[in-house]
Amino acid sequence: MKVSLREWKKSDAASLTKIANNRKIWDNVRDQLPHPYTKKDAKNWLTLVKKQKKITTFCIEADGEMAGSIGFTLKEDVYRRTAEIGYFIAEEYWGKGIATEAIKQLVKYIEKNFDIVRIYAEVFEYNKASMKVLEKSGFYLESVRKKAAIKNNVIINDFVWVKLVE
Repeated sequence: MKVSLREWKKSDAASLTKIANNRKIWDNVRDQLPHPYTKKDAKNWLTLVKKQKKITTFCIEADGEMAGSIGFTLKEDVYRRTAEIGYFIAEEYWGKGIATEAIKQLVKYIEKNFDIVRIYAEVFEYNKASMKVLEKSGFYLESVRKKAAIKNNVIINDFVWVKLVE
């Protein structure tokens, strides 16, 4: 399966809505991703990402079909050489190596275009699949932050996975 990252297009709204409006995805991401996820949410988000001066958010394609989203946030102040990544994959593409390949491509993009020395991802304690993807992508488990997050009104541990840029 050929995996590629591309810029988002306004015409992606319907496909993004279909993918992001999945409770199983929402259970593994931050609450700022609305649920249910509507076409209006997708249009608003696509308008926002199209305004980026530096591209930090990408559509993941698998064999030319939208398979998910991946991006990063550049940190500020004393953390200005650090980036946090986040991603989600459409449920029908789970377990096919797409997230692993997308992360590898994103890391290369970050290394080439930004002055970053540290890339990390935060994963909820029950998302073992995402932890496995990060490990396959060259990240290591740096820490477990006890009771650091609340999701679905349950306090949970947050696993911090890190890749140091050479």
